Amino acid sequence: MDLSTTYMGLKLKSPIIVGSSGLSEHIENSIAYEKAGAGAIVLKSLFEEQILHDVDEQRLNNMYGSYADQEYYAMYYSKKHNITQYTNLIKKNKEALDIPVIASVNCVSAVEWTSYAKIIEEAGADALEVNLFLLPADIDHTGEEKEQIYFDIIEKIGSEINIPFALKISYYFSGLANFIYRLSQTKASAVVLFNKFYSPDVDIEKEMIIPGDVFSCKELNTMTLRWIGILYNKIRMDMAASRGIYDGEAVIKNLLVGAQITQIVSAVYKEGPKVLEEMISTLTDWMERHEYNTIEQFRGKASQKNIKKPVLFERTQFMRYFSDAGY
Repeated sequence: MDLSTTYMGLKLKSPIIVGSSGLSEHIENSIAYEKAGAGAIVLKSLFEEQILHDVDEQRLNNMYGSYADQEYYAMYYSKKHNITQYTNLIKKNKEALDIPVIASVNCVSAVEWTSYAKIIEEAGADALEVNLFLLPADIDHTGEEKEQIYFDIIEKIGSEINIPFALKISYYFSGLANFIYRLSQTKASAVVLFNKFYSPDVDIEKEMIIPGDVFSCKELNTMTLRWIGILYNKIRMDMAASRGIYDGEAVIKNLLVGAQITQIVSAVYKEGPKVLEEMISTLTDWMERHEYNTIEQFRGKASQKNIKKPVLFERTQFMRYFSDAGY
């Protein structure tokens, strides 16, 4: 039974990888995930917003009351400190693991942070995942203006590094299929559908905004299934499935609609490395029952391109017929 696959040109022993989170902050965790069957590790993200926040704090705490040389030093120190910590994390993981190590950057602009991509490459990362989420909440800017920021970031990263990179995006686009198609025409090697971002909630007693649930729920995966299924075989880049993947059955579903790999985070937070072993076992048993020797034999078999009723992927209202079997 061959569970291997490729992702961004990297050879993976399985299609199940641990997504970007604090889970990879400790090297012993990463070692446990590899042992449990993970095909790759995406390291926790280097946050552009956090670096900018640290710089702002240095400015506010400037005891000299000057915003000249002292400010420049504060900015330099904050950035260097964050980058050094992150490159050390990459190096430790590369030394300890045999599976690919994918770095991650969470960014909000296309300014000078893109130069960090080269530093990340030099630290030994096998690939880079760029987590982009620009909430289209500004009424003074059009969707086209927001989308251009994504392409500006891609162009700058593509000019900085030689390792492959993926874009982790949301579904907040008026023409999502067209947008991802245009992404596939760039230097990006993959797209991750979709990122899990901060969600606000309301405390009705304190009458204030509080963070929502940080974990994905299983229902969120339906959005991923829909769009990977629609886009399979229509774009020239790998698609990674993310959000709401809690068991081996969900892994199989995402592969069937066309995902190249599946990213797991919330399930590992809740159940530990054993959930990866269970997913591998479920996938292996299913392949044996269906007489598949490789993942390529069934990848995309349930995509829009290959089912009897392609309209099921685009149907948004409830209807009498719920399955591809039909009547």
